[in-house]
Amino acid sequence: MQGETYFSVRMRASQNGSHENGGKHISGGERLASFNGLKDAVNALLDKGLSHSRGKPDFMQVQFERVDEPIRPLQPLQIETNEVCTAEDGRVLAAALLSKAGVPAQSIDKVFQEIDQYSDVRGAVLFDIDSGKRIDGREEKGVRVSRLDWPEADFAQWAASHGAPLNSRIKEALAIATKVCRHPAVIAELCWSDDPDYITGYVAGQKLGYQRITKMKEYGDESGCRVFFVDGLTDLKTCIDDLEKKPVLIQAGGKRWGDH
Repeated sequence: MQGETYFSVRMRASQNGSHENGGKHISGGERLASFNGLKDAVNALLDKGLSHSRGKPDFMQVQFERVDEPIRPLQPLQIETNEVCTAEDGRVLAAALLSKAGVPAQSIDKVFQEIDQYSDVRGAVLFDIDSGKRIDGREEKGVRVSRLDWPEADFAQWAASHGAPLNSRIKEALAIATKVCRHPAVIAELCWSDDPDYITGYVAGQKLGYQRITKMKEYGDESGCRVFFVDGLTDLKTCIDDLEKKPVLIQAGGKRWGDH
């Protein structure tokens, strides 16, 4: 990695026009790739956007740009799977895990009361645990965590050593959760997919780790959510810039944010 030029590759796909023109969000993705790996990264994101269960897109944008900042290696969060029988049980468990991570009860209650309002947000909602309000100001766009990846060989080695499946969903979700929850301003993350065929979600935190919950909604439900619970006393602009622009590679032997 040292001395090699990397590129941030991003994809977004929608149906019935672009996102800006009211199109339905279908898929998005992020990769970090060397110049020689650009074609593979672009093809992988094209395939993801064209084969999503939310529908066939009629608008897709794929772009890449050179990354000029040093890339930080980060260790993946510890992972644990929690089996539940119903979506209601899953959300009750999610609330308990958020509380364990340090999110106040009133903030947890407020997010679950407003969760339907967040289903059309393309990125993440930043929720201040002190004021109990959404503070990112991004409306339907939200905050899009970017400039991150997990090299396939390293992920395969990690998955084998942890008894985890070689599942691209787990790789992508754990990579995002790791970058997000290693940030000092983030207390915890709550997420489940807008994919109607995927009902597993998670709660993640720096000390809590990545807690998969096997059922957070019903099959066929296209609503999803991604909420970052943050300490509103921190510099919000710096926090958003870090999440969207600071380049990170997840590596099983990597460092934690701030390690030297």
